[in-house]
Amino acid sequence: MKTSTPLYFPAVLSLLLVFSVFFQAQAQLMAPAPSPAAAVSQQVGFTKISIEYSSPAVKGRTVFGGLVPYGVPWRAGANAPTTIEFSTAVAISGKNIAPGKYSVFITPQASGEWTIHLNSKGNAIYAYMQGDTVDAAALAKDDAVAIKVAPMMSGESQERLSYSISAEDNKVAKVMVGWDKVRLAFMVDTQVDQKMDGFKAAF
Repeated sequence: MKTSTPLYFPAVLSLLLVFSVFFQAQAQLMAPAPSPAAAVSQQVGFTKISIEYSSPAVKGRTVFGGLVPYGVPWRAGANAPTTIEFSTAVAISGKNIAPGKYSVFITPQASGEWTIHLNSKGNAIYAYMQGDTVDAAALAKDDAVAIKVAPMMSGESQERLSYSISAEDNKVAKVMVGWDKVRLAFMVDTQVDQKMDGFKAAF
């Protein structure tokens, strides 16, 4: 005698398939990001300085001169553009910078000073790609400021990229970035005295 398949069996199989797909999708959605989003902010004088970035890991790789080639502008993080925002006008490397948000790029070098670019248009690095290379001249045209910094080498490797802001004397801030064995820093003058003079002149 031939055994018939119960009518509900295909429905059960379909339901199990739906649940399997659902839980696989949930597992993918809940997996930690390889380069998690991070942010840091600091009030310095009258100015709030905020940095948003994604933090890649070394993972045993050669970072600078390998993963990040020398002589090529790099997006200074992962995923979305790294940005720095100033709530008021500031001065960096002797240049006045208007309040607003700027994207950050870094051009590392095998020797000598590195360049930290604050991009006036807030563009992603992809806006400057020509084929597989970055158009450094086009990027430089959109620099609000290009900061020359001497890299400091640490004896210890820092696994994840991180940014920090120090208030220093609450007038001039130090912005620091570190990854692997490299540390970079630049100063941001929040122009407290000039702002105070402006307040006095208004009364």
